Amino acid sequence: MSRIGKMPIIIPEGVSIEIQGLNIKVNGPKGELNYDLMPGITMTKNDNQLTLGRSENNSRARAFHGLCRSLIANMIEGVSSGFEKRLKIIGTGYRAQISGSKLVLNLGFSHQVELEPLEGISFEVPDQNTILVTGISKQAVGQQAASIRKIRPPEPYGGKGVRYEGEYVRRKAGKAKASAGE
Repeated sequence: MSRIGKMPIIIPEGVSIEIQGLNIKVNGPKGELNYDLMPGITMTKNDNQLTLGRSENNSRARAFHGLCRSLIANMIEGVSSGFEKRLKIIGTGYRAQISGSKLVLNLGFSHQVELEPLEGISFEVPDQNTILVTGISKQAVGQQAASIRKIRPPEPYGGKGVRYEGEYVRRKAGKAKASAGE
């Protein structure tokens, strides 16, 4: 039995779950998310708990048991409290700003980079060197943060670029200076 899959999911106050066949609809104060269960996975709801099980014991059902439980738990957390990723911009002249709903980045290119948010995602710029990506879908927040980081990933020599907050960038030594006698 899957260790993650057999753990019950606690449903917090203010979150409602509708189960229609294999479709699950989760409503909460922040929004609504849908998910289709994999065939071979069953779900039971008791008061404020969800429990996932397997109707089949084949390798496919065993593989998706824990995944489905994690995805549903993330949906419940997303509609109740949401997800966020913080990105830091490091480099002279590098900065971010908001223009309407778009994120405008100056990252050392000859032009500004404008990004439209994915559906259900919003950007915040508390200061010029910090970007906050928020939303109710953990996958969408991570995807949007990764696409921002991909524009100018941190380079190993100067450390300039866009990185996740708390990310360690392994630095390389630069060129060694030539001695004065040669």
